Amino acid sequence: MTSPAAATIDVSPEDRLRADLYNYLGVLLASPADEMMLTQTAGLSGDETDLGRAIERLADCARTSKPKDVSREFNALFIGLGRGELLPYASYYLTGFLNEKPLSALRNDLAARRISRAPNVYEPEDNIATMMEVMAGLIVGRFGAPATLSDQRVFFNRHVAPWAGHFFADLEKAKTAMLYSAVGTVGRAFMDIERESFRLGSD
Repeated sequence: MTSPAAATIDVSPEDRLRADLYNYLGVLLASPADEMMLTQTAGLSGDETDLGRAIERLADCARTSKPKDVSREFNALFIGLGRGELLPYASYYLTGFLNEKPLSALRNDLAARRISRAPNVYEPEDNIATMMEVMAGLIVGRFGAPATLSDQRVFFNRHVAPWAGHFFADLEKAKTAMLYSAVGTVGRAFMDIERESFRLGSD
């Protein structure tokens, strides 16, 4: 996603960690994890929280994964012959069809923030990888000034919360998922944390 130049404004360490995890999930869901990403993932460590344990499991999976196997898994999950096992789009999860009202509403909100699809990207904007990238960008100010917590909450509740948790739960249980099953567990746990934080938090 592209936008006018971002403002250079300090972001709290906690928010930067949130943005880093959104970015990380976005990268993993945009294309198959390569050797460098698998090595970085294998070095992750977690704590005794649900999210921490999910990250530990993902690191364990990355240690035994090979790039060619991950590429095959990614294709089976998201591309396939005609279509993959999962369709990672808000429109599909919310309406059962692609390119429906959720995508139109998202495009309107992105346009209002002067965020546009990069010229070399052809995926609809309601793809889960793009949603993760946009949330990260809003937090750290990649698309202008960092979004307030209130604005982050509005975007999350409107475009992410209604379906992303369901998608990650489906990814966790997908028949062809191995490494990406662990990605699903991390994503589901993170969405639960974000949903509850936005419910309780305030600017």
